[in-house]
Amino acid sequence: MHYAYPARKNSNPPRYLPRTSRLPTIRRRHLKSIALFGLAILVLIWILSSGGSSGRSERKISGKPPVVVVTVFDEKNDNFDYIKSIKENRLQYAEKHGYGTLFAKASDYNLGGAPGSWAKVVATRHAITKFPDAKYIWYLDQDAYIMNPRLKVEDYVMSATQLESQMIKGLPVVPPDSIIKTFSDMKGDSVALAITQDKDGIAVGSFVIRNGEWAKFFLETWFDPLYRSYNFQKAELHTLEHIVQWHPTILSKMAVLPQHTINAYSRGDHGEQYKDGDIAVRFAHCYGTGEKSCTKEADRFVHQWRTSFNSH
Repeated sequence: MHYAYPARKNSNPPRYLPRTSRLPTIRRRHLKSIALFGLAILVLIWILSSGGSSGRSERKISGKPPVVVVTVFDEKNDNFDYIKSIKENRLQYAEKHGYGTLFAKASDYNLGGAPGSWAKVVATRHAITKFPDAKYIWYLDQDAYIMNPRLKVEDYVMSATQLESQMIKGLPVVPPDSIIKTFSDMKGDSVALAITQDKDGIAVGSFVIRNGEWAKFFLETWFDPLYRSYNFQKAELHTLEHIVQWHPTILSKMAVLPQHTINAYSRGDHGEQYKDGDIAVRFAHCYGTGEKSCTKEADRFVHQWRTSFNSH
């Protein structure tokens, strides 16, 4: 009887070859996709929960002072009396209502080679840093007087009921026919930026912003180096028109008010003309010299604002 002997093992066994199946690779890819999807879900939940609780998590602002009035002065204007009258105008108005003021020059800030008109954006952000508990910041160009000392920004401009009665809904952001329009369902208490239009478009010589995290985000977006590098013809104005058309996060907080509300002009050539009782008058499109110089335009109103302030 013959018994089968076990087969002899080869003294040189073949090298180990990895499995040719792609299953582990596919499995790893699936796990990676699942992990990324899970991370995305967690981020989305965090964003939604942060948005829903922003009113609780955001630093509470006391409203002291209620408003800060910001003005950037042109260093090329050497008319001392004119500049002095502008500062006096702001200080008297602020003192009457317990407001703060911030006066600045373009050279106070590093604008990265951009035109000096950009200083209004940085100065407004500076005001938030300097007055972190202020509820509102009112930026008002140098060539303007506050004319009605009785009107308070927090009531006359930014109260929810006033905003809802004044803001222009469904308005082309860039006139006359921009397809992007102001929101038709905006509520007054959701407004964080109040601004106006003139015949040329958005007018940035006078605007009010509600202090808070959104205000910081908005101002830092507006001053973003990318937009400054575009070299828009009208610098910060055209940049603002660009971002409100492309960023609904900003447009959704912006209300366009009738021009007379905060930005009436001394002449009606380019926009709505000032009438007695308006809060302010701007000498828009005034010049350094000549009949339409800024100082001559101011002379038409200096006695009126002083009289108005002295009588209240």
